[in-house]
Amino acid sequence: MNPRIAIVSAGAVGGYVGAHFARAGLAPILIDAWPEHVEHVRKHGISLTGTTPEESFNTSMRIMHITDAQQLHREGPIDIAFICSKSYDTEWSAMLIRQYLTPNGFAVSLQNGINEERLAGVMGWGRTLGCIASKIMVDLHAPGKIHRGVAKGGADYTIFRVGEVHGRVTERAEQIAKLVGLADSVKVTTNLWGERWSKLIANCMENGMSACTGFTGNQVTRSEPHQRFKIRVAGEAVRVGQALGYALEPVVGLDPEKFALAGEGDAAAFRFIDDALQGQAKKRSDTQVASMGQDMRKRRRTEIEFLNGLVVEKAATIGMDVPANRALVDLVSRVERGQLEPDPAHITNLRGN
Repeated sequence: MNPRIAIVSAGAVGGYVGAHFARAGLAPILIDAWPEHVEHVRKHGISLTGTTPEESFNTSMRIMHITDAQQLHREGPIDIAFICSKSYDTEWSAMLIRQYLTPNGFAVSLQNGINEERLAGVMGWGRTLGCIASKIMVDLHAPGKIHRGVAKGGADYTIFRVGEVHGRVTERAEQIAKLVGLADSVKVTTNLWGERWSKLIANCMENGMSACTGFTGNQVTRSEPHQRFKIRVAGEAVRVGQALGYALEPVVGLDPEKFALAGEGDAAAFRFIDDALQGQAKKRSDTQVASMGQDMRKRRRTEIEFLNGLVVEKAATIGMDVPANRALVDLVSRVERGQLEPDPAHITNLRGN
């Protein structure tokens, strides 16, 4: 018997995995707050596009607005709830779905940032799992329409990493891996926290840069001063993660120590990282924009305080300084508040860059 699945906040990532669940014959229930998106999916389903024709398909989906979620109480309870919201919406998203879970039901954080503790604050640690989506690069560019700007990982790169907070491999972690494996490559990890911090590093160097400059991902990579600053941001986050004791995993497939050395001025390490990132840029769409850049374009709240802001916060607790991350938090926050417009000069004008 198939599990009853809910996807809370069925935007780019939630809609993407949900569409693959539906195509495989499952019946996920999507819950979202964007009225136009909900209405479109009800009438027309979700349409996915990618870098190859084979990735493009449309599938009918059941979706409800958050105000209609109380309808679930008339139906069978939910076995698995995927929380795909922005970090700042984690607690209320979990609270919304908690009452509809089976006694053995649980929630999976499929989000940016590190939100398992927030999720567990509502669900309890025993009902909390994590799932990292690395290099997925999906964009909900119109109601019901999701585009993926990079090729699928397949055998070359593991996109999804599923893990228990205690690090053991469990039946339910393997169950989640089978589910998200319908969308792309997956593994069950015994190092959820190291995976989380490593994904955070990748988010920190991509998202804020797009948000404050207005650049696409490839424009950032191909601009020397922006690329150099981005690598400094990543290097600082690596050093904080190491100091906190995390067993870091590769960051976008690259040795995190190389990022740290490159950010600290090691010319050989910088050339290595720069060459690798330039190569990766050739494999993604020139129109691909990091999720925080998408939020800024849509005049939505960003997750800056939960990404680079978390690096700044954790660094302060252990007496470390992270000036590049601090500067990026400040710039993105000012753009978000309307005090500045997105501009590449925000980075090039920084002292020391």
